[in-house]
Amino acid sequence: MTVSDDGGTTRPQGAASETAPELVIISGMSGAGRSTAAKCLEDLGWFVVDNLPPALIPTMVDLGARSQGAVARIGVVIDVRGRQFFDDLRTSLEDLEKRGIRLRVVFLESGDGALVRRFESVRRPHPLQGDGRIVDGIAQERDLLRELRGEADLVIDTTDLNVHQLRAKLDAQFADHDEPELRCTVMSFGFKYGLPVDADLVVDCRFLPNPHWVPELRARTGTDTEVAEYVFQQPGAKEFLDGYAELLRIITEGYRREGKRYMTLAVGCTGGKHRSVAMSERLTKRLVADGVETVLVHRDMGRE
Repeated sequence: MTVSDDGGTTRPQGAASETAPELVIISGMSGAGRSTAAKCLEDLGWFVVDNLPPALIPTMVDLGARSQGAVARIGVVIDVRGRQFFDDLRTSLEDLEKRGIRLRVVFLESGDGALVRRFESVRRPHPLQGDGRIVDGIAQERDLLRELRGEADLVIDTTDLNVHQLRAKLDAQFADHDEPELRCTVMSFGFKYGLPVDADLVVDCRFLPNPHWVPELRARTGTDTEVAEYVFQQPGAKEFLDGYAELLRIITEGYRREGKRYMTLAVGCTGGKHRSVAMSERLTKRLVADGVETVLVHRDMGRE
């Protein structure tokens, strides 16, 4: 499959027909929110087909092209119920890309614990667990979908998202507005709470002294001027900011060339309160100055 951004493959340069619809493939872990994503796209005016065999995706696109604009945007949900058709998925998507069809792959991810709780709450078995446990089905599904996840244009981790938050994320990406070349999410986080699983890039700020051990700064956060000044007065802080900002210029230019539309930069420190927050604030300003549409999220600030 050549839709990969995380895998670094190159999108073809074929010219799409002016009447060809835009296509989004929705996949991911069972219980991670595929149905919610499909309903959200429908509400945004997309024509959504659930569990369409991959071999029929080009046919669906052709039908949309013949609709004279009535079906301009198509969403297709692919899941493990159609696992016997996954061999056809690569062929279908390669065919569409050679024809220059606008194509994006969205993968919905979630932690094992959250998935188990969701299946238990609805008292339904995992579609792949068979005679085993729910966790056995989840493990098998992860293995089955590993390649597709690595090739997705956009990975959304729904572990800590409710339905409304997931819909807001999808609305921000797929509502009918001018599509930027590249959209970046900068997320500060605390390593003690775990790595963000949907991060494309991870920055570790734990090489800097921790303001937590300065009594007058402990209760403050990296958004406060006093904390930010303390962080960037430390040896190597400004040099790291300048160096990484320059590296981001190289990366974002490459992502644009490769057709990648989404990037998540995770900036971490121990608790996600001081150093990572201050650094992510500065990196966001650098990205915006370089013309990258950027959203800043402090995942763990205030969590302690």
